[in-house]
Amino acid sequence: MKTLRRFLGTGALLAWSCIASAQVEDMPGGPRVNQLNLPDGVTEIARDIEWLHWMLLSVCAAIFIGVFGTMVYSIIMHRKSRHPTPAKFHEHIGVEIAWTVIPFIIVIAMALPATRTVVAMKDTTSADLTVKVTGYQWKWGYEYVDGPAAGVNFLSNLSTPRDQIEGNAPKGTTYLMEVDNPLVVPVDKKVRIVLTSNDVIHAWMVPHFGVKQDAMPGFLRDTWFRAEEIGTFRGQCAELCGRDHAFMPIVVDVVSQEDFDAWAASQKQAMAQASDDPSKVWEADELIARGESVYGTHCVACHQANGQGMPPVFPALDGDTEYVLAPMEQQILTVLNGHPGTAMAAFRDQLNDTEIAAVITYTRNAWSNAGKGEDPVVQPADVLALR
Repeated sequence: MKTLRRFLGTGALLAWSCIASAQVEDMPGGPRVNQLNLPDGVTEIARDIEWLHWMLLSVCAAIFIGVFGTMVYSIIMHRKSRHPTPAKFHEHIGVEIAWTVIPFIIVIAMALPATRTVVAMKDTTSADLTVKVTGYQWKWGYEYVDGPAAGVNFLSNLSTPRDQIEGNAPKGTTYLMEVDNPLVVPVDKKVRIVLTSNDVIHAWMVPHFGVKQDAMPGFLRDTWFRAEEIGTFRGQCAELCGRDHAFMPIVVDVVSQEDFDAWAASQKQAMAQASDDPSKVWEADELIARGESVYGTHCVACHQANGQGMPPVFPALDGDTEYVLAPMEQQILTVLNGHPGTAMAAFRDQLNDTEIAAVITYTRNAWSNAGKGEDPVVQPADVLALR
């Protein structure tokens, strides 16, 4: 009976596994269902990495079989019961030379192609396009340094709905691997990525490109790729950068040169239209409406939609008398400069004066804070004065 129950339980588990696998689809530009191998590279470097992987694995497997096969053969064929009187012999010069020279040749044979690939990975010269990438907890900032999109900059945030993350809605095909603003690059162009970080160590990794490079605060690191196929490709931060490390995806849209030029022109036009005058005086309702949007993009992951936060790491903003319901100065400085020793990041480079004024005004008038604290409305000029 016990055996039958175990058999039925195993069968049910296998059936559930098959059903679950059938419901999950391959992620476009990301990992496939039951993927065991490296992804199909769309750059020469990625294909070289895959070739090196299989070459080294094959060499190691052959060495393993040769060494342990010889050991097993010796143990079986030369055991004491077969040879009660062991042979006596001294070292053999030929064998000594062989097991020194052969491993040396194997190491050199593996090192030469690996070194060639590593050198190619580090060669960022003669780039057609340069993009500065800044890691933040927990988003990426992109700034085009040259080319048709020179001057275009934006933040790329996780766009997976909170309902999916909290388990209140079915998970989408691109769960935790989708963003609001992807990096856009032209196909068949050498793109140099210059990396740094605003807070902790991050890592920019896109497996289909064969790219993985650390972003370190206070340092500039660079890498490159030349995508040979049009499409969308996904990656993630590959460094354990904090509590929401899993919420820091990377999405790159590879498009034709014509589409890239059109996208660059539209981005420049949108930036010109969205530029804010810090001297403009806003109505409270306008600031609150805009601040709610800024809060939903930049603050909700830590402080929650209800303003309750996740103490003690992320304090509640609802009812906070130290900053939110106090005079505006300390809250403005905290948003601008962050809070040393805590997870509160600096937003002076991520948000302009109007956006900071709007999000602060929103927090001072949202939830149960409305009508309770001092300075319920913060203008952009107030932020500009404290920069």
